[in-house]
Amino acid sequence: MTMDIDRRQLMALGTFGLGALSVPASAALIGAKGFTHGIASGEPSQGSVLLWTRYVGNGDVKLTLEISANSGFSGSRIAGEVDALADRDHIAKITVQGLDPDRWYYYRFVAPDGSKSTIGRTRTLPEGPTPKFTIGVVGCANLPFGYFNAYAHAAQNAELDLMVHTGDYLYEYPVGTYPSKDQAHTGRMIQPSHEMIQLADYRLRYAAYRKDPDLQRIHQVLPMIAMWDDHEFANDAYRDGAENHDASEGDWEARKRVAERVYREWMPVSDKDYGSPRWSEYQIGDLATLFLTESRIGSRTKQLDLAAVLKGQQDVKKALEAFRDDVWQDPAREMIGGEQEAWLASAMRKSKADGTRWQVWSQQCVMGELKLPQEATNWVADDTPAVARELLAVGAMAAKIGLPINFDAWDGYPMARQRALKIAQQAEADLIVLSGDSHNAWAFDLATDDGAAGVEFGGHSVTSPGIESYLSGANPDTAARSLIDTNPALQWTDTAHRGYMTVALTPEKATSTWHFMDTVRARSIALMGSKSQAVLRGTNRLQA
Repeated sequence: MTMDIDRRQLMALGTFGLGALSVPASAALIGAKGFTHGIASGEPSQGSVLLWTRYVGNGDVKLTLEISANSGFSGSRIAGEVDALADRDHIAKITVQGLDPDRWYYYRFVAPDGSKSTIGRTRTLPEGPTPKFTIGVVGCANLPFGYFNAYAHAAQNAELDLMVHTGDYLYEYPVGTYPSKDQAHTGRMIQPSHEMIQLADYRLRYAAYRKDPDLQRIHQVLPMIAMWDDHEFANDAYRDGAENHDASEGDWEARKRVAERVYREWMPVSDKDYGSPRWSEYQIGDLATLFLTESRIGSRTKQLDLAAVLKGQQDVKKALEAFRDDVWQDPAREMIGGEQEAWLASAMRKSKADGTRWQVWSQQCVMGELKLPQEATNWVADDTPAVARELLAVGAMAAKIGLPINFDAWDGYPMARQRALKIAQQAEADLIVLSGDSHNAWAFDLATDDGAAGVEFGGHSVTSPGIESYLSGANPDTAARSLIDTNPALQWTDTAHRGYMTVALTPEKATSTWHFMDTVRARSIALMGSKSQAVLRGTNRLQA
């Protein structure tokens, strides 16, 4: 039996979001004892859920977990004991089994001295006939750029059943780099002040982020299914390196191991041996199968670079055409890799064979095709540096011959994208792709030469600025219209606002709604508006 949870019950858990003071990370982290970072839950199934907390004591500490069907913990039961291990940065995680499907639960951890953690709320997934399920989608949360108002709004949205995080949960940069010191919001400081490279750096950066009250709140009230993107490692990460990693920072493979270890410590995700399969799936009754894939450090080939292609070339157009016809379309270039592709194909076929209505694929980067409009060369402010104008000119020339804006997205791996979409077509899937990374909002029709393959709902960022910050001379509505006119697969976009997405699934219709926060420069849950796009089952195209 489903237990309805209304907003009053949500608030009964206590609120430390909008009214809370922002505590400087350094003051909150040094010498902190006890339950230091709230609680979290993730990876739900019909009968289980993973629960997380952090407790700092003297060495390893054994905690007791209590779980209940109500926030008052009447009729609660002891669900087990779990160690907060000093070697794991005092993190405690336990997967509770034997729960009922489609049920909300409350939980808390109890320390040996009797102190208790914050009360958390989580839920199991439904089984069998499921009339509706709503997923929240978030990503790209750069703390110094502003407040996590999107998390705060989502946390009080009583329609949500689950959160999906598409990555860039935090950023690796030192203080003063993205954002610059002038762009950074006063009071939104991070630790350490230098780039995170070593084990202690990654741990301290997560600890600083997880002190944010709105981030704690979203973890407190909803289970999360999450996968990293690049900044949990380093900018533009790929299998063998990253744009933001060089030899002075040590071995890339060692850095990857450290970053993945700390991600698994601090996030409500399963512990896995390094290099083991990182993909997974979640069954939401007969309504949807949610596939989660990894597209950064496992198999991704190094991103292509137009600047390198054109270096020393006298005939730019000829060089671009040669690049387009050869390197760019090389089928050996991988995004998720052959093993993951094979798993996805098998899992998608099974989902359809079992009668599941929707096949929802959560992954990191924009899949739809995006070329730069020719008029974009005029979308710059008067003080735009000459080098930026030159890059736009090259981008416009590249677009004329069919090359995309962003080679770090699926656009940089066109043959891999074709393979992935054909997997969905061969399974006869009703495909919905969820993506992040770009910081802007997108709604695409996805297709191959064989026809429609699915739709994409691309989520905008929590705080990170989008394409509008680079094209500051353009009216956002004008830029959006031009992008849509230039790119036939693109049905709608917003290039100006931060926020989060909700995807409401029913047996015959899926509706994505983009919620736009009024600001990220002050703590507020005010919305400046929203926009919805929908797809009917069996069409694999967005409704006109």
